[in-house]
Formats: sequence, structure tokens, C-alpha cells
Amino acid sequence: MRDQHPAPDSSARRLSTRETAELLGVKPETVYAYVSRGQLSSRREPGGRASTFDAAEVAALARRNRRESAGGSGSGGGDLSVRTRITLIDGDRYYYRGVDATELATHHSYEEVAEWLWTGRMERGVTFAAPKATVSVARRAVDALPEHTTPTDRLRVATIAAAAEDPLRFDLSEEAVLGTARVLIPTLVAALPQQHRRGPDDGPLAHRLWRRLTGIEPTDAALRVLDTALALLVDHDLAASTLAVRVAASARAHAYAAVSAGLGALEGPLHGASSGLAHRLLVDVLDQGTAVPVIADELRAGRRIPGLGHRLYRGEDPRARVLFDLLEDIPRAEPALLAARDIVATTARHAPLHANVDLALAVFTASCGMPATAGETIFAVARTAGWIAHTLEEYGERPLRMRPSGHYVGPRPPQPLPE
Repeated sequence: MRDQHPAPDSSARRLSTRETAELLGVKPETVYAYVSRGQLSSRREPGGRASTFDAAEVAALARRNRRESAGGSGSGGGDLSVRTRITLIDGDRYYYRGVDATELATHHSYEEVAEWLWTGRMERGVTFAAPKATVSVARRAVDALPEHTTPTDRLRVATIAAAAEDPLRFDLSEEAVLGTARVLIPTLVAALPQQHRRGPDDGPLAHRLWRRLTGIEPTDAALRVLDTALALLVDHDLAASTLAVRVAASARAHAYAAVSAGLGALEGPLHGASSGLAHRLLVDVLDQGTAVPVIADELRAGRRIPGLGHRLYRGEDPRARVLFDLLEDIPRAEPALLAARDIVATTARHAPLHANVDLALAVFTASCGMPATAGETIFAVARTAGWIAHTLEEYGERPLRMRPSGHYVGPRPPQPLPE
């Protein structure tokens, strides 16, 4: 039905910055980002102090923004939200392609969950293997690093080495990227120094990774915890590292480079390294025999308690809940489980925080003779599959859409040339 009220002629109408911002649904300062990108033109009226904008041009831009937000394509600046079909976090649960992620992780291997995330198909019994030449190059690169190198450093170097070995890495087709993923993930594991020399270096990825984390002989229950942890950590929506991956993929970086971007963000103490902090806290509590003095020291120093709370969950992190249940089947994990419960109960006296996956990983790593950095390694290897899924998804979007404009707050030009 046609509009019964004719639209006013806005061809000559000018809008203030505030009016323009209201129509576009942005902050006033963001209006000038549209000007800098050539999407809006501004004009300073005679005798006026502020710029004005053509109403028709603003209205057209507003319509274009609404179309893009609804799923259309176009040229323009950076998107403020990211459409994704990969992971949904809803309440205190999360889902991979609509399926409960904790159910997937407890009923399927890491490799099967990774394939589900990539393709939406369940490939039962799938395993990943890497060519000997790729593994050899990655191992030589990692072996050349100093002993104090962090796990994430080793994985990043292995990623770069594997990329250098692959002359077809610039093929961004889905088939090629999936082939890269199935080679890169086992290469990352194979490139890590071995702590346990016995056993074949094939089979399920969790079995191969175990040998890089500890010299203790694994039990079936312990291997199940590791495999489930990998599957639970495959993806978690737009974490900092995942956003870095999507920015790289938006610029059409190849898959190895996108993973390398994720590893760079992961190394921050507020992201992938958090499990190591929880591990050290847990060991201190085990040494002291009680959490009270350890928590008191952390609070006195003004530090947040690692392993507790998550910005996306009000209750307990569902990943932690699954791992704690599985750890009950490992007798040697009982002291660490009791220490973790003591940490939660002690902290709850002043802050109602629940355990997160970092604390659950800490119980696992501390009770299985693994170093504090083992959780970081598990996290990085697991999340590589999620990064590949987001890379593929981003390749299907408009190139360079992840291009926000800075809000400049420095001196206004023109400034005199420095002496």
C-alpha cells in the first residue's frame, strides 16, 4: 500500500551532526568516520561553527546500513557485529551449529567435533594426519627455539613453518582450507617436544598430544578427559583470538596466517594463559593444605582470582562442569578436585563466583604431572579448529569489512611542522 502522506522535499534540507547521528543510530563522533570514508559529505554553512549534512544523503546511507545489517552486501566501513552460524551462547549453555556443545564433546572425539564445526557433517572415526615433510620442517623450526620458549611461541613458529612448506597456501577455496586444517592441527601437535617417548605417533589426536604434555603413562579415563577438553574448547563465539582471526581472514590472509593471528592474541594473560595462572594457584593451595591463606594473599595483592567467573555465564561454566564430572573418574585427581572446591567456597564468602574452564583444566594438568603451561597448549591446539571454521566463514563475507574507523582525539590539523 502506498504511503498516503507525501514525503517532504529534503533535497535542500541540511542536518546537524546530532540529527545525522540520530538518523544513523550512531554516536555523533562516528558521523565523521562516514565522512572520512567518503560515505557522507559535509559542509560548513556561512557563519556557522559546525558542519551540516544533506538530509537525502543521510537517509540513503541509513537505508544502506539497514540493508547490510539485515544481511545484504555493500561497500562501507567495518561491521559492528558478526553474523555467524558456528557457535551460539545462550544462558549457561553453548551450541555448535545448533547442537549442544557439551553433548557433542562427551559423545564424539575432538576430530569429529572439528569436522562438524567445519562442514556441519558428522564424520565418525575421522583422524588427522600430516605429511612427514611438513612435520619435519615444523619440528626443525621449533627445535631451534630457546628452552624457555612458551607453548604458544612454539605453535606459532610451527604454523609459520608449515605455511612456508605449503606453496598452495594462497588457495582460499573451502576444499583447500579444509585440507590445510587437517594437516596443520596434527603438525602443531607433532612439532611439540615429547615428554613421553613410548607409543606410536598416530591415532587419535588426544593420544598424541598427551605425549607432549607429560611423561606419566595415561589411563583411558585421563585420555578421555583430554579428548573431551579439546572438543569443549574448539570454539566459544567471538573471543579475542577468534576476532583477530576473522580480521586477518577479512583481509584475505591465508589460513595459516589467520591461525597465527589467533595465536598472537591467545598469548595474553587474560585469554589463553589464564589456565596457567589457575594451575599455579591450585598448586599453592595443595601445598598449603587450604585455600584461605592463598586466596587472602591474592586479594591483598589486588589480583583477581584465576579460574573463577566468566563474563558470558552467570552460573558455572558448562565446560568446567563437564570436565569436573569426568575428573571424578581419575583417582589421582581427587586432591586437586578438593582444592578446587575449596578455592570456590573460600572466594564465595565475598564474591559469588563459579568455577570456569581454566580451573577445571588446572585440576587436570596439576593431577597428571603436567606443567602450568599445559592448559595453554590444550587451549591453543583445540581452538585452532574453531579458528579455521571462522576463517572459512569470513572468506564468504565481503572483503575488508572488518575495517572500523578510528575516533581521532589528537591535535586538530593543521599543526605547525615540528622543528
